[in-house]
Amino acid sequence: MEKEKSMPHLSEKAQKDYELVQRATKGKDQQAFSDLMEKYKDPIYYMLLKMVNNNDDAEDLTLEAFGKAFNKLNQYTPNFAFSTWLFKIATNNCIDFLRKKKKNVMSIDNRVSNNDGDEFMFEIKSDGMTPEEITVNEQKIQLIRKYVKKLKPRYQILVEMRYFKEMSYEEISIELNLPLGTVKAQLFRAREFLYNIMKHSFETI
Repeated sequence: MEKEKSMPHLSEKAQKDYELVQRATKGKDQQAFSDLMEKYKDPIYYMLLKMVNNNDDAEDLTLEAFGKAFNKLNQYTPNFAFSTWLFKIATNNCIDFLRKKKKNVMSIDNRVSNNDGDEFMFEIKSDGMTPEEITVNEQKIQLIRKYVKKLKPRYQILVEMRYFKEMSYEEISIELNLPLGTVKAQLFRAREFLYNIMKHSFETI
């Protein structure tokens, strides 16, 4: 672990995170991915909950943040703490979500902090969707449905229930007789697979 020891600008915690990133990317260590998610899922969730003020949205955005971060994990460099990088991804993704939802809930004076004390400032503009944008959005939904059909059946069911029928995690858990944690974990995996299917056609999504 010489590389990690030669980074005095990183805190001990950040160096341990970097070791996990190295194991996850270079060693393809699935446990390292799990450890990173377990370590930061609650801080990310509560930060996002403050931003969107909705439990289900915060859950979804937490999964999305980890999905995006894990897909870009090989792009992370230890110039700054992994947590700073992860919280920035989560914050930016949430800002995009709020723009799409047209919620004018924040101003340039709003700040959110991660558990390292770093603060992020942002501004949300409330822009209504034009008829053309509504049409494009509907086309995107149809296209996404096409990609969902390429998932394994169990993932198709979960995605359909969660995102097209808009069922809560608890309702899905009861409907499928699955533990709540299993539902969330499989939805996270479904998102990951869906992202991989769609990323080659991102320009049309």
